[in-house]
Amino acid sequence: MMPLSSKHLLGLQGVPKEDIQTILDTAHTFREILERPIKKVPTLQGKTIVNLFYESSTRTRISFELAEKRLSADAINFSVSGSSVSKGETFKDTIKNIEAMKVDMVVVRHAAAGTPLYLTKISSSNIINAGDGTHEHPTQALLDMYSIRQKLGRLDGLKICIVGDISHSRVALSNIHGLKTMGAKVSVCGPSTMIPRNIEELGVEVIHNIDEAIQENDVLNVLRIQLERKAREYFPSIREYAKYFGITQERLDKNGKEILILHPGPINRGVELSSEVADGSNQIILYQVTNGVAIRMAVLYLLGTLN
Repeated sequence: MMPLSSKHLLGLQGVPKEDIQTILDTAHTFREILERPIKKVPTLQGKTIVNLFYESSTRTRISFELAEKRLSADAINFSVSGSSVSKGETFKDTIKNIEAMKVDMVVVRHAAAGTPLYLTKISSSNIINAGDGTHEHPTQALLDMYSIRQKLGRLDGLKICIVGDISHSRVALSNIHGLKTMGAKVSVCGPSTMIPRNIEELGVEVIHNIDEAIQENDVLNVLRIQLERKAREYFPSIREYAKYFGITQERLDKNGKEILILHPGPINRGVELSSEVADGSNQIILYQVTNGVAIRMAVLYLLGTLN
């Protein structure tokens, strides 16, 4: 198995195709382990991994923690609430103190884009980005790519449209970088207020009509509208967003197209997806969740055994 070209995973921009291929292939091995009666292997026994979550998260944190425990690593969870940060300690001092306890890897989520990169400057641990602001969320994109490859057998040449709030999505940017590297044709679809200017410079097509997006693509990766982050300021009403960009069974039937639907969760039912679609045969949402553990096991294993 080829080693990765970097000791960190900060994003998918600039990550070589060979590295992505290695991660996806390694995840396949761990995916099989997750189907066994005993789902634990001793691969990272003796390694200590800190999950440094400065932003609230449920499924990503649990997925990383479960992946670490499946690999027999010692997993430590850090949250800002009740920590020394709430007493005024700086981010740098917090990291230095944690590292003085001899940890090996740090999984970090932070609202500020660039925090994982900053950590590589002040820490000697392997750093894994679990989502930084509106920048990147590489393991989510990797699990999306792995899920598509598992269902359709390839990524190269597929037409994949990312639907929703592209401007504020770290999932979208990581998917664009990763999918383009793996040879997919990527487009984005959403209200013009949610599509970044000059996004075509990343090599993606912009579609403003959801029926056209369904007609022209093999896969829809539907993003969550972040209602808690003022996303509704970018369209007149939730009802209007659902009318023009929501995926319904009626819309799928009208276009007569077999299409694969992904969603990173949690779903706003009746907004991005109707309940019929969210529970229907086109979607692979819970399959993505399971694959998320396998992808994170693969990333932790490849970085944790790099040296």
